[in-house]
Amino acid sequence: MSDTLRIGNCSGFYGDRLSAMREMVEGGVDVVTGDYLAELTMLILGKDQLKDPSLGYARTFVTQVGECLGTALEKGVRIVANAGGLNPAGLVDKLQEVAEEQGLSPRIAWVDGDNLAPRAAELGFGGALTANAYLGAFGIARALEAGADIVVTGRVTDASVVVGPAIWKFGWAPEQYDELAGAVVAGHVIECGTQATGGNFSGFLDLPRDAHPLGFPIAEISADGSSVITKHDGTGGLVSVDTVTAQLMYEVQSTHYLGPDVTVDLSTIELAPDGPDRVRVSGTRGLAPPHQLKVCVNELGGFRNQLEFVLTGLDLEEKAAWLRAQLGGRIQAASVTWSMGQPPAPDSESEEGASVLLRCVVKDDNAAAVGKPFTAAAIELALASYPGFTLTAPPGAPSPYGIYRPAYVDRDVVEHTVHLPDGSSEVVQDPQVARQPEPETKHDPASTDSIPGIADDAITRRVPLGTFVHARSGDKGGDANVGLWVRAGERQTERSQWLRQFVTVDHLRTLLPEAKDLDIEVFELTNLHGVNVLVHGLLGDGVAASTRFDPQAKGLGEWLRSRLVNIPEELL
Repeated sequence: MSDTLRIGNCSGFYGDRLSAMREMVEGGVDVVTGDYLAELTMLILGKDQLKDPSLGYARTFVTQVGECLGTALEKGVRIVANAGGLNPAGLVDKLQEVAEEQGLSPRIAWVDGDNLAPRAAELGFGGALTANAYLGAFGIARALEAGADIVVTGRVTDASVVVGPAIWKFGWAPEQYDELAGAVVAGHVIECGTQATGGNFSGFLDLPRDAHPLGFPIAEISADGSSVITKHDGTGGLVSVDTVTAQLMYEVQSTHYLGPDVTVDLSTIELAPDGPDRVRVSGTRGLAPPHQLKVCVNELGGFRNQLEFVLTGLDLEEKAAWLRAQLGGRIQAASVTWSMGQPPAPDSESEEGASVLLRCVVKDDNAAAVGKPFTAAAIELALASYPGFTLTAPPGAPSPYGIYRPAYVDRDVVEHTVHLPDGSSEVVQDPQVARQPEPETKHDPASTDSIPGIADDAITRRVPLGTFVHARSGDKGGDANVGLWVRAGERQTERSQWLRQFVTVDHLRTLLPEAKDLDIEVFELTNLHGVNVLVHGLLGDGVAASTRFDPQAKGLGEWLRSRLVNIPEELL
């Protein structure tokens, strides 16, 4: 057998490129994995089950498997995915139907035990629609050991679908923390699909930007937990130290990345080029996992609606104020949020360039309060309000929204169970756990020492932060995460030292005025030449409930990169 295990990911979210699984199987890997379960997805699947209890899984996965099952079985490619969502057993039934239609007999296993919704009241989760504990990888490994061709799970961690096959391949014990941590890092890099190969990458100008689809990433994992991140030859995009760093910085919070099987010390990760479209990941150290498991809880929050008004030309503030005065008193909703973009530049040569959008978002427990009374009141002003009154789209019906919150339970609350292809079931034993000390939070510059080669009174120039700083941002419930790092290349060491000194909580409050009253934490990741920023509460109750312009904070890093800052000229 090979000394490495080639694992290719074919899905970063529910709705990712349908052809990716077939492409990965045909391109050649040992295992194909897929991540389908964002926090928002659990809410979507919960709503599906309200309509039809037989649903609750990622239906696109069935289509993907149907396209390449025969080829996967012929080549011996295993398929591991968390597409089971709230109903992994139901997904298995559907997969067996697809296999029978094709005259195939794959050995299918599934992992469950994560669903705590039936015990929500007992566990203090209130009226949760969904409540799922994040399980680890040893159930997946046991299924593969028992000969499963396909393993589907409920809510395991995103990286577990990669860690499980690595445990199976190399026979790691639960106490081999460094090896497990290395596999978690490899899983975290490839879990979001093409985000590791140039997608959503602030350095996109260095990519071959054409219509060629980006290749999905592959992790070549070794027995010591180190890995090489790559992609199939001839596919679009790029694998570089910067694209890998971008994904490592994504949605991680502090320097300790806690998982059900191991705690990863992110500060120990080392990256190095390993040839074209190849990056070696090594040095990762692991610690014992925490004594509790995280739980994704989603509740139905009520109903929402919104309208976008177009304001054009002169007197924009006055137009907005009049509309708000006219409409405000007629809105019955419990929550009303107005937001308006920056005024356009004067003397625009296009009507669109002379316009700005004014958004009104309403929320209430009662759908009627955000339905016709709201939209009709706005439409009645069409000929009776500011000049140029128009909307970006016709009024819509109210839509339900959910509220996400993380919770934690002791491990003995959860019975992690694997259902093997022979029809038997086994409970997966918990690993030894420990209470992990919280890493120190950096609220001040990392160092007061001078930057080598740069005088303390050096001349500075006011330029965008993104002149040599990359960023990747996203959501963790109601919090926003922004990773900032200095791009690989000339003067990276000096530039990264400047960045770590520059990114303080005070500077961030200035650069991100929307966060000036929020709790902000900054964590150093020296080996990755950057810092990770956590802005608590920026997204309110999470993506499904947020009224913010960018509810998942996807563009937050790009906004931060666009802000003008003073940088020593010698670093430019």
